[in-house]
Amino acid sequence: MVAATGLHVGSTVSSEDLQAGADVLAKLGTFAAVQYRFTNDPSGVKVIYQVTDATTFPVTFDNFPWFSEAELNAAIKAAVAVYDGTAPENGTILDAMSAALVQLLAAHGVHAQVAHALSVIPGSEQRVMDFRVNGPALEVEGVQFTDSLAQNDPGIKQRLSDLIGKPFSRNSFALFEFEQVRPVYLGHAFLRVKFGAPSAGFTGNPNKPLPDRVLVVAPIDPGPTYTFGGVTWAGNTAIPSDELQKLVDLMPGQVANGNRIELTWEHVQDAYGKLGYLDVKLDPVPAYDDKSARVSFAVSITEGPQYHMGNLVLTGLSLEGERRIRTAWKIPAGAVFDKSAYEDFISSGIPRAFIGLPVHYDKIGRFLQQDPKTLKVDVLIDFQ
Repeated sequence: MVAATGLHVGSTVSSEDLQAGADVLAKLGTFAAVQYRFTNDPSGVKVIYQVTDATTFPVTFDNFPWFSEAELNAAIKAAVAVYDGTAPENGTILDAMSAALVQLLAAHGVHAQVAHALSVIPGSEQRVMDFRVNGPALEVEGVQFTDSLAQNDPGIKQRLSDLIGKPFSRNSFALFEFEQVRPVYLGHAFLRVKFGAPSAGFTGNPNKPLPDRVLVVAPIDPGPTYTFGGVTWAGNTAIPSDELQKLVDLMPGQVANGNRIELTWEHVQDAYGKLGYLDVKLDPVPAYDDKSARVSFAVSITEGPQYHMGNLVLTGLSLEGERRIRTAWKIPAGAVFDKSAYEDFISSGIPRAFIGLPVHYDKIGRFLQQDPKTLKVDVLIDFQ
């Protein structure tokens, strides 16, 4: 940071130089705020920069199959001394990191630009600063999972066309593993399965100066399997624990099918939605007993407020079409809002209301507008 300010002990400085140092620090993006003060004494000017750290995000690399993550991080660290594996949302430091990656690519004969953007890791709420190459794309020739279950599952094999023949992308692999591979492992009670970062081995024409295809190795650590030990509930008042227990899709001692466990949490969400609790949040915390290979869950529920029906707002319809929809709508104003009735109305109630009426629309836009002050929810439906 001292180097970034451009100030050096023993050099002559003006107040403009001190301000310029603060400006450089502010533009980096690493700090949310930068202030400074200085004093004069016989030995010279002493300046103190008071900084407040900005929010930073872990750095990920999407499509750099030529290098390991260690090599990419080392290249950035060599060019950006303050780099610690994270990056701010914006600032000049991001440009410096991109430039370091461009230089690394060029040194290996790959001439391309590097872009960066915030993204979310599939299956989580964690945001990361993702760097990707805008330029030559290497095609995936094949995928090799390190675990036999993924290697042999017919459903996974059938969906590999989502990856093979497409440009290499770690983000695409992460999404594929979350949507296609993870459910298979959860269904076999591998509740703590871990997916490692995919690595690329090069294939293709060896006479070309650069490889044009990659064979991707996707590490999987399945972990142990578990049996189900049951669920305890806390924070629930609108629905008694014995009623919630009826929604659990497994009995103690059964194989802990992770998909059925996740379906249980969905059933609980739906039950609260029928009672107007649209903001309900579940926090299921697993307790793994590796000695007995058993898993139990302690579920903390934050119910939030109960909402009632407000206004039904319709757009894009004729007078007759609107009359039919309002006649078919089943939740009276002021009644407890039943989210399941709302979903059923969207999927089947609307088509039934239009039987015999020549109504033309391509899609339906819908939105629930909640007012936490009045505890009313307006239903907005736009026929487009």
